[in-house]
Amino acid sequence: MKDTAPTTAFAPLNRGYNATFRPGRLSIGLVAPLEAHGGTPVPSLERHIERAQLADALGFSALWLRDVPFNVPSFGDAGQVFDPFVYLGALAASTRDIALGVASIVLPLRHPAHVAKAAASADALSGGRLLLGVASGDRPDEYPALGMDYEGRGERFRDSVEYIRAMAETYPRVETAQGLLSGGIDMLPKPAAGQLPLLITGGSQQAPDWVARHGDGWMTYPRDAAAQGRVVDAYRQRIAEAGLPDKPVMQSLYVDLVAQADAPPRPIHLGFRAGTDHLRRYLEEIRALGINHVALNLRFNGADIEDTMTRLADEILPDFHL
Repeated sequence: MKDTAPTTAFAPLNRGYNATFRPGRLSIGLVAPLEAHGGTPVPSLERHIERAQLADALGFSALWLRDVPFNVPSFGDAGQVFDPFVYLGALAASTRDIALGVASIVLPLRHPAHVAKAAASADALSGGRLLLGVASGDRPDEYPALGMDYEGRGERFRDSVEYIRAMAETYPRVETAQGLLSGGIDMLPKPAAGQLPLLITGGSQQAPDWVARHGDGWMTYPRDAAAQGRVVDAYRQRIAEAGLPDKPVMQSLYVDLVAQADAPPRPIHLGFRAGTDHLRRYLEEIRALGINHVALNLRFNGADIEDTMTRLADEILPDFHL
């Protein structure tokens, strides 16, 4: 069926944002680590750079990292192990076109000056490919380890967003609980497009109207079609009521891709095990709901990861080109 979705752009930001998000379209990315490690919280990171380069060469839109400062056993997931900003530097030097995203930096656990400096550096080094997801955090164990107040993370999150936005200006002026910038000092480098693309994750302890106004897009989780359609519509309605241009919505999805193309779906954690036929139908459905990007997580994948990446590129990506 011919894709007749609109091709106009969201408000332009950097190269990664502009290439990943288009109204009425769905792009497909992958979540690092690019390996199956369902039985253990800590991945082996086997061939992790080579697999990132493969994702770039195959045409995936984005590669997503996470901010997991501590391995918290009750959560059972250590992320990609490496610090996200250090890893972004390595990936910036190792890849060419794929957007490099973080889903998401836990702002209350970091000073926003450090976040702004590191993010702008990764953006510049990658040629404008950074997508900066931000969140308030959901692992209470991490807060006392860093001397932070878990209950106050929502206010700290708001202050951090204001501070990071200000740091993109020349000799910024801003005063928040995080510190005072009086206009006498500057931060370098500046983001490639003059502004970091900030994608807010979930509610991040904020009112829905605040989320709609202050982010450059929204990250959410998979839901049944009816519920997902409602929350996406509500988000975009708040944007319209604020008099702002439309913004993208993305979601995550765990997938275990089996060899039989018409294999029916079976549920797994935040996703499903299925063949490419069902995956294609699902992606078409969420595209119609207004989702602009999906980040596929292969942690529970049973087949060889590089083979699965190639199958996705051959059998799924052509139906969702931008």
